[in-house]
Amino acid sequence: MKERWQRLGGFMAGMVIPNIGAFIAWGLITALFIPTGWIPNENFAALVGPMIVYLLPILIGYTGGKMIYDHRGGVVGAVATMGVIVGSDIPMFLGAMIMGPLGAWLIKKVDEAFEDRVPSGFEMLVSNFSAGILAVIIALVAKVAIGPVLTAGNNVLAAGVEALINARLLPLADIPIEVGKVLFLNNAINHGILAPLGVAESAATGKAIHFLLETNPGPGLGLLAAYWAVGKGMAKQSAPGAIVIHFLGGIHEIYFPYVLMHPIMIVAMWAGGITADIVFMVTGAGLVATPSPGSIFAEIAMTPRGSLVGVLAGIFVGAAASFLVGSFILKAFPVREEAEAEAGL
Repeated sequence: MKERWQRLGGFMAGMVIPNIGAFIAWGLITALFIPTGWIPNENFAALVGPMIVYLLPILIGYTGGKMIYDHRGGVVGAVATMGVIVGSDIPMFLGAMIMGPLGAWLIKKVDEAFEDRVPSGFEMLVSNFSAGILAVIIALVAKVAIGPVLTAGNNVLAAGVEALINARLLPLADIPIEVGKVLFLNNAINHGILAPLGVAESAATGKAIHFLLETNPGPGLGLLAAYWAVGKGMAKQSAPGAIVIHFLGGIHEIYFPYVLMHPIMIVAMWAGGITADIVFMVTGAGLVATPSPGSIFAEIAMTPRGSLVGVLAGIFVGAAASFLVGSFILKAFPVREEAEAEAGL
């Protein structure tokens, strides 16, 4: 089982790690230029949406396909990823991780079937048309079938969050919240579910814990610090920059690839989030409104008088918990480097 987790983590790392630079670029643009960023600029902020919806998933899909079947697999994987992107109304990173390798594997099997059966002189023609036709078929299937299925699964996660909160099991709500976040559903969960509940609570009592559930930067800080302390390779080297973008800039999406590259690290996020929520409940912490973006500065700015100690305690206790659990996981189940992942497939 440990070897299987390492193989899965290594393969997903091979899809994500080479594209960390693109995620950091997107994070910087977002932190700087969105309306609530450091230097708002409507013209530059127009880059944010297309990058997260199209560019980043296609990069992941291409990289996953390339790992399976070199450049040819990457091209088919990228086209297949486009199908699942258009078939959904949310950033489709999970779909990219599925369709990229799947498209590459299928074109590899098609090439094997046609090997030594193509008349001399027609190799290039058959090669191009077989890839193009297969890519069309996969993209169409992804749009009408796979994209909607993944979207429905995401809706189930959102419903789970609401059900746990309504059942007064608030700390446990972090389980579906963190899963949804790393699938880039953070805004849907925060603004679609938590914010309306928080607004009603804040109007009645002057503060609401709901505003802290998704926006808390503590668990993400601990996760990135664990990669910095005991990780290796590009993940370790890029973690300090990601910490700045996440904790100070409030762009939580920057840490999501670090979970996607090693899925078992979601346990560290659960540990940090649940621990932080318990501290928030015990201390009676809450915010007056949704901090945007979710940086430590925005959290403090939205904290009412008398709640600062509880808010900061929850953030840093959550960071400590996710750091400790994340460090243990990285030592017990280390992420294999991209070359190791490719060699093992």
